[in-house]
Amino acid sequence: MSLDQTALDALFLNARTHHAWRSKPVSDAQLVKLYELTRMGPTSMNSSPARFVFITSNEGREKLKPALSPGNVEQTMSAPLTVIVAHDSRFYEYLPKLAPHAKGAAEKFANNAGLAESTAFRNGSLQGAYLIMAARALGLDCGPMSGFNNAKVDEIFFPDGRWKSNFLVNIGYGDPAKLYPRAPRLDFDEACVVV
Repeated sequence: MSLDQTALDALFLNARTHHAWRSKPVSDAQLVKLYELTRMGPTSMNSSPARFVFITSNEGREKLKPALSPGNVEQTMSAPLTVIVAHDSRFYEYLPKLAPHAKGAAEKFANNAGLAESTAFRNGSLQGAYLIMAARALGLDCGPMSGFNNAKVDEIFFPDGRWKSNFLVNIGYGDPAKLYPRAPRLDFDEACVVV
């Protein structure tokens, strides 16, 4: 099944990275639906290592603020929702539930910290991208960013060290009047090789 042009426009062609937000909130029901869509994206061995912290309160934003780069403070403090996209360093403890067909996989990751970290980071990043696409599919706008101090976010939100932050995504209803001009993208021949 192919998506129609309206869906392609919403997900890719007309979707933009937003930095300014209207005051319309994102509801708890929307958060649940957002996660329900996100979790269905594929990950290796169905490992599903991503963890999401949905920051909707002023108190949560104030906790996050000291970790933000100066250029990201205003857009984050005004966003109805900021998501910390993180990964669980011990995601493999859930593999008996998520991948019962992969006998012994949990022990394999438990005994190889490098493999566990690369798997968690790679697949958690994928799930962060699914979150963005799910938000767009639900009519929400996104502003993903990496301008923040990961160590500080981890210290504030994940002091036990198990979860590790990857990137942030502001989500809500963007103000189209404050969009930057769309930046160019690489052409097929600049970014792709067919062998």
